[in-house]
Amino acid sequence: MRPPKKTCYCAGPVEKASDSLPSPVDELALVEQCAIACRDLKEQLSQAIIGQTSVIDLMLITLLARGHALLVGVPGLAKTLLVSSLARALGLSFGRIQFTPDLLPADITGTDVLNEVDAGGGRIKREVAFMRGPIFENLVLADEINRTPPKTQAALLQAMQERQVTVGGNTHPLPNPFQVFATRNPIEQEGTYPLPEAQLDRFLLEVHVEYPSATEEVEIARRTTSGAVPEIRRVVSAQGVLDFGRLVPRIPVTQEAVDLAVRITRATRPQDRDVLPEVARYVRFGAGPRGSQSLVLAAKAKAAAQGQPAADVDDIVSLVVPALRHRLVLGYRAEADGVRDSDILKIVGKRFGVSWQES
Repeated sequence: MRPPKKTCYCAGPVEKASDSLPSPVDELALVEQCAIACRDLKEQLSQAIIGQTSVIDLMLITLLARGHALLVGVPGLAKTLLVSSLARALGLSFGRIQFTPDLLPADITGTDVLNEVDAGGGRIKREVAFMRGPIFENLVLADEINRTPPKTQAALLQAMQERQVTVGGNTHPLPNPFQVFATRNPIEQEGTYPLPEAQLDRFLLEVHVEYPSATEEVEIARRTTSGAVPEIRRVVSAQGVLDFGRLVPRIPVTQEAVDLAVRITRATRPQDRDVLPEVARYVRFGAGPRGSQSLVLAAKAKAAAQGQPAADVDDIVSLVVPALRHRLVLGYRAEADGVRDSDILKIVGKRFGVSWQES
């Protein structure tokens, strides 16, 4: 995957990446280019999004790690605008799926249709053709994903894990890159459905979008009512996204960081031999192995985004909450006592002498 000389990830046609392993010099150069690209992306996103710095950082980590993110926040916090603006800055195709109770799996993946075509000589020929659904885009926004029944939510499972869909016995590959950014409204319960654990586990990070500060809200009110349309230009090519995605798994990570990620993940399981009393009382099921995998991969992506040649313990600690909170299944006692998943993770952190803030 040695990038060609004078490769610019800010523009230009998509080039085919080489399968050869890069030299250490090329690797470090690609890390530097990744950091520059992330800086340029933040600059472009700031044209449309005011504030939400930590949210943008976590979205870029998700992008580099080739994962999927669940954005949780009340309406009106620009979650949809954030995803669509990111697609524009990357020059990628964007698809939006509005999840509703009557949405069917075929409305997402597509379906086989019977067409009549002219076979010549006045004859009509019937043939089956696949009509692609809105999931066949590079960046897909699953808007209010918890408003559709689990049967329809399950239509995303194969797509998110294998990056392909199977319809009528035929498997269709999705575009490359392909990533899902889903939104969930945390305040409305009527007409919503819980996300299955298997669905939640497919998300690399759960990102909480908070209210803006007073200063930011003043700027939002001023800018969005001026009639001006923000101009977002493409600063990273599709090839750049692919190359950075191949780079992230090769980023070195210290053994101490990997050990900490695994120990924290295992400490969330009530079945563990050395379980904490609070975990045993409030947690039904803790994070599985995909939790520690996601935590390490996200730490590597964060290091790449910051131009660091390796990931360490600090990167792990900073991503524990967004990487693990949605993987915990709490029991009825937790709801009765007002204990949240982030509270459990803070308790687990104390065991290892580390602390973190909600992200």
